[in-house]
Amino acid sequence: MRVDIVGSGAMGSLFGGLLAEAGNDVRLIDVWDEHVKAINSKGLWIEGLSGDRFIEVKATTEPSGIAGLSDLLVFFVKSYHTESAARNVLPLAGENTIILTLQNGLGNAEILGNVFGEEKVVAGTTSYGANVLGPGRVSHAGIGPTVIGELDGEITQRISELAQLLGKAGVKTDTSGNVMGLIWSKLIVNVGINALGTLLNVRNGQLIKGKHSVALQRELVAEAMEVAAKKGVELIYEDMAHEVATICEKTSGNINSMLQDVRNKRKTEIDFINGAIVREGEALNIPTPVNRVMSSLIKAIEESYDQQI
Repeated sequence: MRVDIVGSGAMGSLFGGLLAEAGNDVRLIDVWDEHVKAINSKGLWIEGLSGDRFIEVKATTEPSGIAGLSDLLVFFVKSYHTESAARNVLPLAGENTIILTLQNGLGNAEILGNVFGEEKVVAGTTSYGANVLGPGRVSHAGIGPTVIGELDGEITQRISELAQLLGKAGVKTDTSGNVMGLIWSKLIVNVGINALGTLLNVRNGQLIKGKHSVALQRELVAEAMEVAAKKGVELIYEDMAHEVATICEKTSGNINSMLQDVRNKRKTEIDFINGAIVREGEALNIPTPVNRVMSSLIKAIEESYDQQI
């Protein structure tokens, strides 16, 4: 299958590498020129939970130079780049191209639907973890559930086949008829991990070891669950606090993506994670003070990148 990965940082490179290793015709698309050059000259180096090896895979910074149409476009770009990235790769999408988003945060499926057509979009979540080690090099740091679903909740042949494709690449994937519950459940996992792990500057596993970090995590999750309940969202897990802690344990060695962004003085996805809970809460007159403070602290860090000592 022809697969193009849109946004080939840590997670995009990991999934793209695994899919290429399974025999698919994969192209990694990313704006990081040094990363792309390293992959094209030496191959993609993946180390960690799935083994240490180079994988031969094509990479490019210019999707306009890719010939033909994609069977599957997989989006891993940051949420604030979704629309521009989608329009950049629009010529690669044909009538039967599947658009899969495995991104963090709220709103990506809607944005992709507006660009490509809602009928092409499949949404999903993954608890796999990966870290960038350097140009052309990533670490496979976490393994967790991967679940995909149609936006209308129908269990179709294409999502069953897509789950099989990912499974053959070593990513065990389930299907779901409750995609909004999927997205919100993953959102709440990120709400409980990303900003807190960033502010404490720790790997995921450390968040469930300290009394105060555990208490903060539970408050963040409780606020998000209250908002989801008011919106009528059916979450995948009844006890989200327990699920967040379980994922912290399973991905204990992972450096979450927001912490990676802050360490590299990049813009974060805070507005699409804890900030989304604040916005949704405001619309429903539900106070979310802990998520509000977390959002403000991360944005304050972003504002002070040039002055940090």
